[in-house]
Amino acid sequence: MHVREMISTHPHVRGKAEDALLRCIEQCYDCAQTCTSCADACLGEDMHQDLIQCIRRNLDCADICAATGAIASRRTGSNTQVMQAVIQACAEACRVCGEECRSHAEMHDHCRICAEACERCEKACREALPVVH
Repeated sequence: MHVREMISTHPHVRGKAEDALLRCIEQCYDCAQTCTSCADACLGEDMHQDLIQCIRRNLDCADICAATGAIASRRTGSNTQVMQAVIQACAEACRVCGEECRSHAEMHDHCRICAEACERCEKACREALPVVH
């Protein structure tokens, strides 16, 4: 990804991009893609009816992660309260989705991979919160 390269060239950042926020953005986009793919893989499973809750949580998490990545990437002006709220919501969505996927991980590798992505994103979001100002 080119997150660091793009944000560090922004005129309002002037090369002083927060590493924790950059990791958060990268993990959000990675998690969004992984959750979307996991939901699709769940739909492909023979017993996809048993994975309805997992699919729902995957899709919700993917949407929240994508929105968080976009909002956190904007450096013109400020919207600190909203950015903090969306990062916090993303961490919670990742926690919930990760727990759901973890419960299916022994049976479905795509759920194991998704749980790991959710855990990384949750951690990155929680580490980014203190640097958002």
